[in-house]
Amino acid sequence: MIGRLLVANRGEIARRVFRTCRDLGIETVAVFSDADADAPHVAEADHAVRLGGARPSESYLVTEKIIDAARRSGADAVHPGYGFLSENAAFARAVPEAGLIWVGPPAEAVAAMGSKIEAKALMAGAGVPVLPGFTAGPGYSMDDLERDLDVVFTRMSGSASGWPVPLLVKASAGGGGRGMRVVRLTDDLPEAVESARGEALAAFGDGTVFVEPLLEGARHIEVQILADMHGTVWTLGERECSIQRRHQKVIEETPSPSLSPATRARLCDAAVTAARAIGYVGAGTVEFLVSDDTVAFLEMNTRLQVEHPVTECVHGVDLVEWQLRIAEGARLPGSPPEPSGHAVEARLYAEDPARGWLPQSGTLHHFTVPGVDARFAPLPQGRYGLRLDSGVEDGSEIGVHYDPMLAKVIAYGAGRDDAVRRLAAALAGARIHGPVTNRDLLVAVLRHPAFLAGETHTGFLDEHGLSGPANGAPDGAWDGGPNGPSHGAGKNGIGKDDAGKDGARLPENGPPEAPSVLRLSALAAALARAAAGRRAATVQAGLPSGWRNVVSQPQRALFAETEIAYRITRDGLRAEGFPGTVLVGATPSLVVLETSGVRHRFAVARYGGATGTTYVDSPLGAVRLTPLERLPEPADHVPPGSLTAPMPGTVLRVDVGPGQAVGAGQVVVVLEAMKMEHRITASAPGTVAAVNVTPGRQVEAGTVLVVIEERA
Repeated sequence: MIGRLLVANRGEIARRVFRTCRDLGIETVAVFSDADADAPHVAEADHAVRLGGARPSESYLVTEKIIDAARRSGADAVHPGYGFLSENAAFARAVPEAGLIWVGPPAEAVAAMGSKIEAKALMAGAGVPVLPGFTAGPGYSMDDLERDLDVVFTRMSGSASGWPVPLLVKASAGGGGRGMRVVRLTDDLPEAVESARGEALAAFGDGTVFVEPLLEGARHIEVQILADMHGTVWTLGERECSIQRRHQKVIEETPSPSLSPATRARLCDAAVTAARAIGYVGAGTVEFLVSDDTVAFLEMNTRLQVEHPVTECVHGVDLVEWQLRIAEGARLPGSPPEPSGHAVEARLYAEDPARGWLPQSGTLHHFTVPGVDARFAPLPQGRYGLRLDSGVEDGSEIGVHYDPMLAKVIAYGAGRDDAVRRLAAALAGARIHGPVTNRDLLVAVLRHPAFLAGETHTGFLDEHGLSGPANGAPDGAWDGGPNGPSHGAGKNGIGKDDAGKDGARLPENGPPEAPSVLRLSALAAALARAAAGRRAATVQAGLPSGWRNVVSQPQRALFAETEIAYRITRDGLRAEGFPGTVLVGATPSLVVLETSGVRHRFAVARYGGATGTTYVDSPLGAVRLTPLERLPEPADHVPPGSLTAPMPGTVLRVDVGPGQAVGAGQVVVVLEAMKMEHRITASAPGTVAAVNVTPGRQVEAGTVLVVIEERA
């Protein structure tokens, strides 16, 4: 029996495991790095042990520190969570060798699946379908490439080099999109291999990569398995994980909206075969690519998956509880529970889709999701609702050392339409004040006609123009805001195009000069700020907020996104560009405006004083505003042509030197932050005038890395 469990992880997965432990009466132990000293998972555990250091390589990835923490805290079992050491065979071996119960599969099974290259060979031998491919190691050359492509693939016409492209370069160890590159011209393969190897080495300690065909338009389908020590193997249906950015999942659901019963049975049979081939025990996932009649093994994750809650909803099981019971030696019943209903999960990340999915850091001032029915706990099968698994709370600091996922929001409904609608509404209504997130992107996908029709695949975002700088706007600036993609004036004559270009209005479908959601929100922010000023006034406190003696000049509120001019008269609100808009009431935190006879409530919050970022939340959408000072202080001069760090991070590589000529788009510096590589490229051709950093240096956001003198 497990009496005290140490979770060798952090964030929401640690909190998720703790929740089940509380239900089972098991004491919990948290471990934490210096950066996580005040993290929610530390506060929720019965006991906590500091590992020291801030980087994963100094804390969560150090086996000796984890084992020592278990001994010092009196833990008798270790749960690895996911990520970090969860798929490290040496760790899986060290835990039982230390006399502790390992809540995971045997070390031999972890080792067998730890190398994607060896795993594919093993699966092919067991009869599981796989794609052809080859390994690219150090010193890989174009001659090697030609040899391998000749052996593995058939020559085809139509590509630049006469080869079957596109190809996918993928790290043998690890996952999460790290160490992965798409190659569309075979001449680009050597550079892609080098880059993928470097990222994989930094993330997983293993730079080995392999190359295989990229099945564009394929679906990413995975099968949940659960196996005990007595030979019983369950499959708990499949999960559709095709909505991805940078090869990392962002929306998952079960069941898949497209699989035929025959394909589903084929996948489940292949998953059982894979599990039996390696003597698997515990919870795991077998992943496949599915394209028409092609089914190909991708990898096996020898751990719990991020998206496990959707399976828990539909099958009415607690997978963490079964992990613990199986580790104690329990037997699974002969057959798993039958599925019922539909569940969808969205991963909320602190990242900016408009800037190449750049991870964001800073203080999360406020975070609430409306209508949550359960936190970290499975919704009982047949009880439809909303679940939230979050690694953060109000006031949490989002640092640069770890994955930027903030939370998972899961909706469970009687059918797919019910679940998707519930999830989209919850995300749209969430109040998220802090770093930029991908929330609006998630809502746009969930409300997209193609997604609603079940037409999902791994290239969905690109196909529908939902990725990249043109469309990946941050919170409040998405094409239509959290209400999804739309153009023109929306309901009640309110324009929904919130790109924020000087408060542009699109009146095609509504009254002329219909204000956009951005401008309405900015007006609400201005009125809330005026109300706060009147509340703090020590003289003439009876005057309405926004009142002005000089009637020839309106009040003005300046934001980086737009400018608002208004006055409060005896007849009420008069705001430029807001014909017929009526002020119903205003406090420092709530403003009610009426447009075209319909009232709208705007919740307003500001952080950081008079010029702090302002967040306006309403049913029309969430908007982030940056107030501007009327008389700003002189800013530090940045030399023309400066390439700056977009976020705090560590310099991995400097690819140029002073005096070197560079072309537009050429990589000059590579940064590492939040477990990902970020390439800094030249915006125009020119000559390197200065290089201010060296590999290994820690830099803050805005640090000038390289200065390039552009060509005349």
